[in-house]
Amino acid sequence: MTSNADGRLSSPGMMDVDGSGAAGKVDTRPIGTPLSDFVLQLEDYTPTIPDSVTGYYLNRAGFEAADPRIVRLVSLAAQKFVSDIANDALQHCKMKASGQSSKKHGKEKKLALTMEDLTPALSEYGISVKKPHYFT
Repeated sequence: MTSNADGRLSSPGMMDVDGSGAAGKVDTRPIGTPLSDFVLQLEDYTPTIPDSVTGYYLNRAGFEAADPRIVRLVSLAAQKFVSDIANDALQHCKMKASGQSSKKHGKEKKLALTMEDLTPALSEYGISVKKPHYFT
């Protein structure tokens, strides 16, 4: 422990409020500012998944949200989740296509979302997909 010029005690490696390690330096930003800005932006944003659909599934799961911002936040999280899975499936499809020789080098081939690409993407998120026995 050492004493600073202003008489406060500090130890080597002591972290301050802002995480910079500079004892005596205080972060003056209000704590709720980024969150309140996000909530204001959330009210103006229209997610791909409608609030009514999200509200239906939340109610079906036993969650009743009185605040529509909560429903909008869950809609946004669901949209991000589906988008991430679709993006991962696209990457799997592109990797599979790059491994195959293509006769058309100049034109880009149209890609289609198939279960062969979607299954590994879903498994990364812990979702297992199995074909019904009549499709095997």
